[in-house]
Amino acid sequence: MRTSIASLLASATMLLAGCTVEPPQDAPTDAITTVPSPVAADYASVIASPIRTDQDRAADPLRKPADMLAFADVRPGMAVFEMLPGGGYFTRLFEQAIGAEGELVLYANDEFLDKPWKPFDSAQKLAGSFEDGTVGAVHFPLAGPVPDGMAERFDLVWTSRNYHDFHNAEGFDAKAYNGMVLDLLKPGGVYVVVDHAAPEGSGASSTNTTHRIEAEQVRRDVVGAGFLYDGASAVLANPNDPRDISVHDPSVKGDTDQFVLRFRKPG
Repeated sequence: MRTSIASLLASATMLLAGCTVEPPQDAPTDAITTVPSPVAADYASVIASPIRTDQDRAADPLRKPADMLAFADVRPGMAVFEMLPGGGYFTRLFEQAIGAEGELVLYANDEFLDKPWKPFDSAQKLAGSFEDGTVGAVHFPLAGPVPDGMAERFDLVWTSRNYHDFHNAEGFDAKAYNGMVLDLLKPGGVYVVVDHAAPEGSGASSTNTTHRIEAEQVRRDVVGAGFLYDGASAVLANPNDPRDISVHDPSVKGDTDQFVLRFRKPG
């Protein structure tokens, strides 16, 4: 499966050339049950992989890699689409967990291409740090369209600590964005959203100030686009975080109260 990434990204690039280039308290009753995987990943070996950095390992006590991989049911052979991968903490875990038969694509949205942190350049550099052809990088608008060859291709779409950033993009449409994610996933595919928790009732009002978003706002956004809510994990919760200060405040930096939500595409 890995050998197909180059051709997939080549077709996506051709298409894009024409383009403008913290768990909710009231879990819904329609939540569905996850079916156990027929093939499990060896998460201990994944976490012990030599490709992981010292910085990765230092972050493990707070970022709970085994719990996070298990919650997303990451397993060998999966096709994974990771949004704004940053420094690659989860990228390296995914690459090891899905194995040689898996597929991993990193994404940067067009709306952020000119930001000082150059997310697509970073994603390309990160993809290039792996063996040739094992990881790819793409960019296109938050509202899509999904490039040729990518519709219903992925088992998992993952976004960690950046859903709130998408709300800050000019012209952001939550239904259109989450609809794009829906298009990427195979029927039954999983969408995991991890982000810094804002106070209850605050919605998306602090996405550009404290860099947080309310978990219930995310659930409304995603379910409103056609997803089924499939549960939450409290593994990254921190009850000592007041949730009304910046995530960069020294008192909480690296250890904010975070929600972990899982959604599933019907089918």
